Amino acid sequence: MPIGGVNHVTLAVRDLDRAVHFYVHVLGGRQRARWARGAYLELGTLWLCLELDPRAARQVDDSHLAFSVDAQGFASLQEAIRLSGARIWKENRSEGASLYFEDPDGHKLEIHVGDLRTRLASCREKLYEGMELFDDG
Repeated sequence: MPIGGVNHVTLAVRDLDRAVHFYVHVLGGRQRARWARGAYLELGTLWLCLELDPRAARQVDDSHLAFSVDAQGFASLQEAIRLSGARIWKENRSEGASLYFEDPDGHKLEIHVGDLRTRLASCREKLYEGMELFDDG
């Protein structure tokens, strides 16, 4: 398979200082580089690029970026996100603990305990409407 995974994610932000503060001090990311119009951060194995763009607009659909969190760290990170004043945009209705929230620029994010394997196991118990599962092995 030619694709080996996600290389990096770039998010356009209206205020770089505010965005860096949120991703570092609320979500626990590590700042790796910074320049006048951007920053490189590390969140677990994710390389996140924040790019200053005054045209950045609040997202209006259900597209979002989900971060893996272990069960032990979920509660404390959830509390930090809520205390930051981040807007909660959706209630969790799927398997595994999740919190759906926005960053200061309105990017829709999620922290989630679980992975594709746990999600598919849950779906085997109760299929979504019209769902078909494909087992390769």
